[in-house]
Formats: sequence, C-alpha cells, structure tokens
Amino acid sequence: QQALRHLQTGFANFFAKRAKYPTFKTRRKSRASAEYTRSAFRRREGRLTLAKMDAPLAVVWSRPLPEGAEPSTVTVSKDAAGRWFVSLLVEEKITPLAPVEHAVGMDAGITALATLSTGEKIVNPRHERRDRRRLAKAQRAPARKAKGSNNRAKARLKVARVYARITDRRRDHLHKVTTRLVRENQTIAVEDLTVRNLVKNRRLARAISDASWRELRSMLEYKAAWYGRTLVAVDRWFASSKLCSVCGALQETMPLHAREWECACGAAHDRDVNAARNVLAAGLAES
Repeated sequence: QQALRHLQTGFANFFAKRAKYPTFKTRRKSRASAEYTRSAFRRREGRLTLAKMDAPLAVVWSRPLPEGAEPSTVTVSKDAAGRWFVSLLVEEKITPLAPVEHAVGMDAGITALATLSTGEKIVNPRHERRDRRRLAKAQRAPARKAKGSNNRAKARLKVARVYARITDRRRDHLHKVTTRLVRENQTIAVEDLTVRNLVKNRRLARAISDASWRELRSMLEYKAAWYGRTLVAVDRWFASSKLCSVCGALQETMPLHAREWECACGAAHDRDVNAARNVLAAGLAES
C-alpha cells in the first residue's frame, strides 16, 4: 500500500510538471523506510507503538512535539550510516517574530563562512577538512575486502558513518547561524550565487561544497518565510567587491588575492566587509 501511494504521488507530480517521470529505485540505492498512517500507530504518554508490535519503540526524542499536536503520519527510516530515525508529521502554526529595525548584508566565503555588513565574520569550521584523514582511511578499507563479503559491507558502513558525522556537524552549525541571523534582522541581503557553476572550479570545488552555501541560502529562505522576515537576493553580477561602499567608485580590477584595499577617496576596506555592505545597500534598494 505504501509503495502504491508513493507511486501515485510520483505520477501526480509528473503530470503536474512538478517532477520528472518516476523511476524504479533498487533496494541498494533507495533509503530503507516505512510509512505508517494514523490507524497504524499509537502514541501515549510520549511512547510510540507501531502496528503489529507488542512493545513501544525505544526512541530518543530530539525535541518534544508541539503542545496539543497529534501526528498524522509516522515514518521509520534507516540512513546510509545504519542509523534508524522516526519522523512524525504534525501541523503547527508558526508565530512570526516581532519586527526589528536591523538589516544586514552577507557575503558568503570560504575563509569565513559569511562576512556581515556589521564587520562580523562568521567562522567556517571546515568539517570535511577536519575529518579528511579519517575519511581517507575509511575509504581505503573497502578496497582490501572481497567484493560481496560482509567485511566489505562493514567497511562501507564505516565510510558512511564518517560522512554522516561531517554532515550532521555542518548542518547543526548552519542551523545555529541562520536562526541567529533571522532572529536579529528584519531584512537579510545575500548574493544570488549559482553554486553549481562555482564548483566547476577544481581548486575551490571541495571548499565550496564543504561550506555548503546552497544549504545556507535554503535555510535562510524558509526561516525568513516562517518568521516574517525579508530575504533579498542581489544579482550575481553585481560588482560588490569592486565598488567602494563609501563613495561608490568602481575599481577596474580586483584580484582574488587582494583582501584589503584603499579607494581613491581615502576609505580603507576589508574586501569581504565592503562587499557585504554593498550587498546590503543593493538589497535595501530592491526591497
């Protein structure tokens, strides 16, 4: 029944031109999951029991459900690292935050994850680089195991666990950064970067992927929509780095290695802070 429901949804999305034609997913390539509707689970006093189970699931809850909310669907899934998760679907009304007067411009980077128009530089933890040796060691192990063996499967599981550790830490950091920015600012201006084009640069692709600019932007978008904030995307061709944020003079060239520069008007600039201030000005002009 679950497979048929998902197939129906897939074709409905295809005919509505929201998705591509549904394709078959093998057991190995698809995420192991099971979905339970309201009649197939029971939740009492914080304990969850699924259909055909005598005892409740041993669950470590990440956070309590909203007060008075009743789950309509429960999904049990297993990720590539062998971890089991339970997701509960509930309806919750999100209350917008109280308006504030602050606005901020943001320049995404690698040395600093983001530089703000206030002069603050948000640290880029570089989680993948910190675990690179551990990851490389884990990735070498499967090559020494026989294909199809249990030992090879265990070695691949270790690789997946290292990736999961990197992903979890990166996502946690991005959530903290984006939540703070949305809480503190009424308007957030960012550059409309096309990440898939930027990662074509082989020298920077790994660092850009590790910084996860796309996920940073995505989190800002939905959190701003939730809490009544405004996110403005400035044109990607806007010369934010070459424009003096004090007098508006445009520099002819600005090589990537130039991190600080001085304008003819006498203003001394940090390259990234200046870019963030220009992004803010352009964003406010659009909003």
